[in-house]
Amino acid sequence: MAEKTDLATKSPAVPAGTETTYGGNQFVPRVDIIETDKQLIVHADLPGVTPENVDLRYERGELVLHGRVTPRPRAGTLLMGEYEVGDFHRAFQVHESIDASKIEAECKNGVLTVYLPKEEAAQPKKVTVKAS
Repeated sequence: MAEKTDLATKSPAVPAGTETTYGGNQFVPRVDIIETDKQLIVHADLPGVTPENVDLRYERGELVLHGRVTPRPRAGTLLMGEYEVGDFHRAFQVHESIDASKIEAECKNGVLTVYLPKEEAAQPKKVTVKAS
């Protein structure tokens, strides 16, 4: 989304990548999803987010990531502001072959990583071909 500018005041009205909602700004964090034979791995870019501010849910094949980024304390004049604050929300349809009882998540260095292990029956099986 392009940055919006209020022509009357010549200042940014809404930071790039955010949408104005009733409760304030909401943004969409960047996400990478990786699939291996045994699991899906989701990496979400959430700088400044603490685990307490993340609500992560998996239900009926949908992974929902929701939370809040609070403003950082400033000790001076802000010259440029691209750090997104406010609510964030992402939802993904994931195949129901995920073993929900084994889902794990960690937040480290501004990246939320979610591990979604596949059920044993959904994992690829190696079939040995025998000579006759």
